Amino acid sequence: MSLYASTSLISPPLQSIRLKTPLKLGIMASGYGSNFEAIAQAIDTHQLNAEIRGVIYNNPEAKVKTKAQHWGVKSLLLDHRKYSSRQALEQEIIEVFKAEQVEWIIMAGWMRIVTEVLLTSYPDRILNIHPSLLPSFKGLHAVDLALAAKVKITGCTVHLASLEVDSGAIIMQAAVPILADDTVESLHIRIQQQEHKILPEAIALAAQIYS
Repeated sequence: MSLYASTSLISPPLQSIRLKTPLKLGIMASGYGSNFEAIAQAIDTHQLNAEIRGVIYNNPEAKVKTKAQHWGVKSLLLDHRKYSSRQALEQEIIEVFKAEQVEWIIMAGWMRIVTEVLLTSYPDRILNIHPSLLPSFKGLHAVDLALAAKVKITGCTVHLASLEVDSGAIIMQAAVPILADDTVESLHIRIQQQEHKILPEAIALAAQIYS
């Protein structure tokens, strides 16, 4: 069961969002890379008119590197621990993505707070995906918090990145019912399934709204 919505309109299905020219995407990820792969698959099956110009990851153990290799996408480790500040890290991210002519940045499981350095370089061009129905359960451990709150429905949200964590304009959401026997792990799996569905759609929709 899923429910799709955007800030200003009921979102159309992905096949009806036709982008005239391919979007040039830069992906930022910190972990397994399943949302990166969902984007790559949508591109490969011609559901999303885009190309991934590169993946930046900040965790040396991130599995997204292997997934990027599988899809023939360049990846680069920028370990945040080796930078003096968030701003210094983001300045290098900008340099890498600008060199690759990246137009949109997709934070696909990027576990770092962004600053004005990145946001002003890509105004209204940075998307994040979060495992809750924002504005509920912002920040870390959103799935745990939803279970602890005993709500009946949670989900995921694609939104514009902003200085305030998980507070940018909402592009698309998918609702996921919480079952009586759900654990953090089982609920997280079902939320991720919806993330993989809506993220490519939200990219196309955002490109139309903010073009």
